[in-house]
Amino acid sequence: MPLPPLRLALSFWGIAAAAYLVGFFLRVTPGVLNAELMRDFHLSAAQLGNLASFYFYFYAASQIPTGIANDRFGPKMLIVFGQAVTGGGALLFALAGSFESAAVARALIGLGHGVAWVSLLELSAAWFAPRVFGTMSGLSLALGTLGAVLAQAPLLLLAHAFGWRWVLAAVGVLCLVLSLLAWSFIRNRPEDLGLQGYLPPRRAPSLREVGQGLVAVWTYRNTALLFLAPGGVCGAFLTFTTLWGMPFLVQQRHMPAAQASWVVALMLVAFSAGGVLWGRVTDALRRRKLPYAVGGGMMLAGFAVLVFWPQAPWVLLLAALLLASVGSGSMVVGFAWAKESVPQRLAGTAAGVHNTGVMTGTLVQLPLLGWVLDAFWTGRLVAGVRQYDGAAFQAANGVLLAWIAVSLLCVVLARETHARPLDAAP
Repeated sequence: MPLPPLRLALSFWGIAAAAYLVGFFLRVTPGVLNAELMRDFHLSAAQLGNLASFYFYFYAASQIPTGIANDRFGPKMLIVFGQAVTGGGALLFALAGSFESAAVARALIGLGHGVAWVSLLELSAAWFAPRVFGTMSGLSLALGTLGAVLAQAPLLLLAHAFGWRWVLAAVGVLCLVLSLLAWSFIRNRPEDLGLQGYLPPRRAPSLREVGQGLVAVWTYRNTALLFLAPGGVCGAFLTFTTLWGMPFLVQQRHMPAAQASWVVALMLVAFSAGGVLWGRVTDALRRRKLPYAVGGGMMLAGFAVLVFWPQAPWVLLLAALLLASVGSGSMVVGFAWAKESVPQRLAGTAAGVHNTGVMTGTLVQLPLLGWVLDAFWTGRLVAGVRQYDGAAFQAANGVLLAWIAVSLLCVVLARETHARPLDAAP
């Protein structure tokens, strides 16, 4: 049987990656729309953080079931389901008239988009040669992060021109279209079309085996360490770019909102470039620990500037933000590393557990930083939006810095796999 044609593999990957892109767009919209949301829903920083976190609560909760479902049913149905739920959540958010209805909408978006990344990785593993899995992971992350870039200055311009509700409603319709495309075209594995596959055949596990597998992945040392590692290396980046980066740049560094949105967009581009870079480096070296540790060190150095020298010259501050962003892209290494740290039959479950760790840091950090900011609030309001001073942002960024340090320690303690599954022949 012939191997899958590259054009066919890329077409399936493209639909799944587009679904991930749109969900990433919706993930970070509260950062750019922070003033509008605080004004329209009468929110404090802690309440805004909680609203943003509803996405991450349900995203994180979906990860382990997503990994199990991918092992049992394959990625196609999850992509179809996820995009339909994401589209419904976006439409509901566009219509929301209260904090409660907006929170439910964010929860639906998080639940729907929660299946996208692991499903995209599973599709990539099935349709592309194993030697390029790290590279495809980096490219997937880069394309997805493009959605977050579009949710910066372009979203701000569209929101001013048409209103933020109309923009999010249009995105919701796009999600529904992608769901239909996935249903019509995507296939789980090359064997479904009579082609030779890259992965060994596997049967769908029984429910008992699923439960045993979920317990079993935690018996391997790397599972817990790699669960914790992305909470700082990636979580701090997501917390900053999803929500609190814009207020920091506008209120602390006194930038116009449009300029601040471009800075966050540059950070996201750097993160995407870092994902591609680290993906290629880890495949070329056939090592996981070194690239991840170097990236985490870059993240730590960049955020140290925000904490210890928040009034640094603008050029130095921008360099620190971009350094941290490129370093944060090393989180892409963790997905391959987690899958290789357990037997191949548990790879999908391990990926779901790992991606839960990616989001766990952010879902805690978003409201936690809001609480810290409110604790330091001096009572100043501008157009109904709370304003925070330098001490407040310094304390909030200090929380992220400490989290990054703990994450870096977890990377150092994890076992190297040399890009080989645990039960692969030497």
